[in-house]
Amino acid sequence: MSRLNGVRLAAGCAALCGVLQAPAQQPIVYPARGQSANQQNRDQGDCHVWAKQQTGIDPAALAATPPPVQTGPAVGGGERAAGAARGALGGLAIGAIAGDAGRGAGIGAVVGTMAGGRQARQNQAAYNQQAVGAQNQALQTYYRAFAACMEGRGYTIK
Repeated sequence: MSRLNGVRLAAGCAALCGVLQAPAQQPIVYPARGQSANQQNRDQGDCHVWAKQQTGIDPAALAATPPPVQTGPAVGGGERAAGAARGALGGLAIGAIAGDAGRGAGIGAVVGTMAGGRQARQNQAAYNQQAVGAQNQALQTYYRAFAACMEGRGYTIK
């Protein structure tokens, strides 16, 4: 029963993370008080500078530097070694019962290494998703400040 609850919790977290990490969308600005295109351009420039100062976030700099993602084989976290050790212990116990402890430990180590590799890949994917989410959250913070500034100047923001 607790394993089922853990699966449900993981699925819920994955769904929530997907919702929270939707790509940041730049606000759409409409001149609600009949502002000219030149006035809108000046106001947008002023609000960009203000939002950047208030949040410390520069969307151009964020776009120029992609989030740090891990690529390549998922190694280095110790998941494979830990899986091999757990598998070897389990295989040793089963092999001892069956009459060949060494062979059981070897098979258990191989299976444990494979399980550890799967865990390493899952950890790598979670790290990458978190990095992208952090960048999107920073952009959303900047866009909220920009929108607040533009609304204060008489624009409709969507």
